[in-house]
Amino acid sequence: MGTDALLTIAVLLAMVAGLVSSRLSPPVGVLGATALLFVLGIIDAGAAFSGFSNPAPLTVAGLYVLAEGISKTGALTPFLRLVLSESDDQRTSLARLVLPSAAASSFLANTPIVAMLVPEITTWADRKGISASRLLMPLSFATILGGTLTVIGTSTNLVVSGLLVEVGQEPLSMFELTKVSLPVAIVSMLALLVLAPLLLPDRKRPRNIADDSGRPFTVSMRVVPGGPLDGTRVDEGELRNLDGVYLAELQRSGGVIAPVRPDQTVRANDILVFVGQVDLVVDLHTARGLEPSEGDPLLELPGGGEHGFFEAVLGPASPLVGHTLAQMEFRGRYQGAVVGVHRSGESLRGKLGDIVLATGDTLLILAGRDFRVRWRDKGDFLLVSRLDGPDLGASKKAPLAGLALLAVVLLPLLGLMNVTRSTVLAAGVLVVSGVLSPREARDAVDMNVVLMIGGAFGLGEAVRQTGLADSIANGIVDSLGGFGTVGVVVGLIVATMILTELVTNAAAAALILPTALVVANDLSLDPRVLAITIAVAASSSFLTPIGYQTNTMVYGPGGYRFTDYLRLGVPLSIISILGLANMVTLLS
Repeated sequence: MGTDALLTIAVLLAMVAGLVSSRLSPPVGVLGATALLFVLGIIDAGAAFSGFSNPAPLTVAGLYVLAEGISKTGALTPFLRLVLSESDDQRTSLARLVLPSAAASSFLANTPIVAMLVPEITTWADRKGISASRLLMPLSFATILGGTLTVIGTSTNLVVSGLLVEVGQEPLSMFELTKVSLPVAIVSMLALLVLAPLLLPDRKRPRNIADDSGRPFTVSMRVVPGGPLDGTRVDEGELRNLDGVYLAELQRSGGVIAPVRPDQTVRANDILVFVGQVDLVVDLHTARGLEPSEGDPLLELPGGGEHGFFEAVLGPASPLVGHTLAQMEFRGRYQGAVVGVHRSGESLRGKLGDIVLATGDTLLILAGRDFRVRWRDKGDFLLVSRLDGPDLGASKKAPLAGLALLAVVLLPLLGLMNVTRSTVLAAGVLVVSGVLSPREARDAVDMNVVLMIGGAFGLGEAVRQTGLADSIANGIVDSLGGFGTVGVVVGLIVATMILTELVTNAAAAALILPTALVVANDLSLDPRVLAITIAVAASSSFLTPIGYQTNTMVYGPGGYRFTDYLRLGVPLSIISILGLANMVTLLS
């Protein structure tokens, strides 16, 4: 193994360490590693930035625009109503949810599907008296499985298709993955329907904090000097008529008074800590004489002072991760007040402004009614949903958005144009027809993902050009060859799945594919079948809430703990590993 290969290993290990520790966001980590490999002279400019001349990033950008058009027009309204049909049987409800979701995600990016369904499912679950945790993780896993069925189902498939082009092969066709992924998806979906009701626990989501284990939602309010509460007793005025919340403690001059007696007098600048249901906290924010204790009084919010509550989930690329609300000046930057932070099934206590935020945290935000519109397409939040859920109404332009999606699928199938051209055409039609404004189209594109995909190609080129792929392939064949071809393939699949949980699916596919192609040549396997297997394995992220975007999106709203993903994820991962390995041997 040469010096360049050793340096490449060092750079990749540093990237993985930065991503695992959350010191680096995925786009910064991947692009930074690629740039460093270029600066060190390990790869030239053509190899380092080959991803940006590849069709994959452009196709992904077009699909984001298409997904935004579908979401804005409500083109999936019939689908949503089918999913949320009334049913008393839990498995029937689950089947109504996961089967259509998987089908939809095979043609539409799974993140907007999950974003549209999460608030509706949580509201529906509340009405039915069941825990949303029974439904949200299966929703995420189902959309992941559905995304493996077509080349446009997920960005990872497009990355693998683009990498094949880089080594002189034809890009993947629309349904070329189906021959490998469909049998695995069918078995996995059946397992999902059987195992989810048995293995998933009941969890309380942030808006239902007052759960059976006694973990309450807390909010701190400050007594306004000279206001109607300054100098009054707890059992008088506004504090006497609170419904659904109670005063747990009073903080004054660094001391704490708890429990608070009814005859206790409150004074200016006292911090009152209330406990209760988050839905009722709005009563405190509208109570005369009280203001949020974090920072200045509640600012004038957009929408003529009309405001409501939102759940916002932090993804790994959010600028908020690793910082406190105070450091980020959240109130001024986002025009909203955070009234709670939820993590791993717990409502975090203490001073909100001093909490260091992490990936998967769910913020409970009091903000203007247009908060979701302003921030849903930004990288700051992976998911933003109203506590009372969005409207299910479809606009008059919904059929046009639906036709655009249909064109993306049919035009390549009919041989009229490739996937990239059909996607760009559909995105352009949505803008020209006025379904989306140019600004909405621009904001719909997640540049973090696009940039990461472009950078991932450089990593793949470094692994291939330095001979690292050959060395790793030889090591895998030598160590696992005794178990036959299946053993070697299983080793590649497991390595891809592990890497996916650490460095995102696109980067994992780019790093493993060069090695897989060498193995295919050594073992006389069909290289395209093995490439498809790597693409599917890279998307098979079922073990953690941070390996795949949709898993992170449901983490907070479902009230899950980190280990909850292992309950259902381990069986599905085993099915995927064995199923994919068998499909490779059958089709090669």
